[in-house]
Amino acid sequence: MNPSTAQARVIVDELVRNTVSHVVLCPGSRNAPLSIALYDAAAAGRLKLHVRIDERGAAFLALGIAARTGRPSAVVCTSGTAAANFHPAVLEADRAGVPLIVLTADRPPELRSAGASQVIDQYQLYGNAVRYFDELAVAERRAGQNSYWRSQICRAWNAAYGEWRSGPVHLNIPFREPLVPDHDDDGEWYESTEGRADGERWTELPDFGALPSFVVPSARHGLVIACDTGVQAASEWAEQHGWPVVSETGGLGLSGSTAISAGAWLLGVEEFISRHKPEQVLCLGRPTVFRQVQKVLSDPAVEVLLVRPDSDWPAPAHNVRQVGQWFAEPTKPADPEWLAGWQRADAAAAAAVSRALAEEPWPSGLSVASELVDALPQGALLVVGSSNPTRDVALAGTLRPDVLVHRNRGVAGIDGTVSTAIGAATVHRAPSYALLGDLTFLHDASGLLTGPAEQLPDLTIVVLNDDGGGIFSLLEQGAPEHADSFERVFGTPHGADLGALCAGYRVPHVVATSVSEFRAALKPAPGLRVVEVRVDRSRHRDLHARLRKAVASAVGNG
Repeated sequence: MNPSTAQARVIVDELVRNTVSHVVLCPGSRNAPLSIALYDAAAAGRLKLHVRIDERGAAFLALGIAARTGRPSAVVCTSGTAAANFHPAVLEADRAGVPLIVLTADRPPELRSAGASQVIDQYQLYGNAVRYFDELAVAERRAGQNSYWRSQICRAWNAAYGEWRSGPVHLNIPFREPLVPDHDDDGEWYESTEGRADGERWTELPDFGALPSFVVPSARHGLVIACDTGVQAASEWAEQHGWPVVSETGGLGLSGSTAISAGAWLLGVEEFISRHKPEQVLCLGRPTVFRQVQKVLSDPAVEVLLVRPDSDWPAPAHNVRQVGQWFAEPTKPADPEWLAGWQRADAAAAAAVSRALAEEPWPSGLSVASELVDALPQGALLVVGSSNPTRDVALAGTLRPDVLVHRNRGVAGIDGTVSTAIGAATVHRAPSYALLGDLTFLHDASGLLTGPAEQLPDLTIVVLNDDGGGIFSLLEQGAPEHADSFERVFGTPHGADLGALCAGYRVPHVVATSVSEFRAALKPAPGLRVVEVRVDRSRHRDLHARLRKAVASAVGNG
């Protein structure tokens, strides 16, 4: 058996022993030893192999799988720019705390220094975005190789799963030729390549999450803000202790009598907040969407308690009082009238939004998000794209505690969202949906490309097509005084035919032109499909202004 084959087989075996059950593979020459070893492991039923030709999409596919399962997945590529295309997903996994094991094949040192093809500097390619980096030594016929390879896989898995914070790790693996098994591919190796008995890891690791640190709430007038993590746990704690709870995903995932589905609207009503300013905010995760949330967290009169399972905590005004991995019992009972005030305002705001949307011509981003949230089957997964969709579901969606949500809010980019959705849907056991803007969809259109041997999830991708960057209509760039420059450098119309694009990938596509057509298109169906809704981007700014006014009027002075 040649060294490259032996090393690859051991690496794959130890990954399986470390509970890695999903691996995404990109084809190439230098990573051939790993490709063949992974194929053999998948054929034996030891892992699930996903093959993709686009490295950027492949990495986001692996990220979606890992984010949904909560366990490390692996992604493998050849050398050169292939490895560079993993970088956006590595950055997202870093900021979102998603466990991802990145394996990049490389040329051995003697070829790197000789100007060989497909050579870049892959040493610490992803900088400090990874929890752990190592370049394995080139495999050799000598004692100690088996234990070395297995030990390094265990180190990588441990760093990805997190002593302190889950995230991506990177192993760069130089392979010398021959890159494929010998004719006698079961021939002897210099030493035994067996792992531990009974399928155990080479190195067993403790459960570092067994003893979390706690924050201790102590206010009678408190508010819980849940971001991407712990929404259900936040809802349960808030109901038990009488604190109102709002979420960056609106009503998705929130439950209980203290859930405030219109929280994103209420936090933007200055008159209401001036009279309902919390003494303490218990914030779970990292808020990234709404400026009104950042404003509350930056208020020097508000004490911020942050639940974050790592050392990298958000602090808009650098005034966080406590950081912990979980929340403890409060030291004071909540004020019932405080909660009642939030509940009354929530009911008034939700009714005002519903009335205002009913008076608007269909469709708008908000009305589409509202219809989609209402139509989701129990237990469904909803992957929400950045920009307008993540705001739309928070502003227009009703309470749906039975829905699971995923958003790539680590660095809040639009990269790889189609692939992320497919990855997450692949391991979700109920119907899955995604709500994406047109630019997000086009940016990762290659994520639709799957070979005939690859698994396709039951995923409906809803594309809000406003022919460009509709999010900028709601920002400073969209103000009338910037009208001359807006369309060219922010609006960026594309005129793409999404139906023709989907046809090229052999993915079913339909345009919903009415509410009834949209509802019909959302009924659960097998396989991957795209539902397009075309929206007039010029209406965004005025519609949001009218809704803000309606909410402020309905809530009044509280």
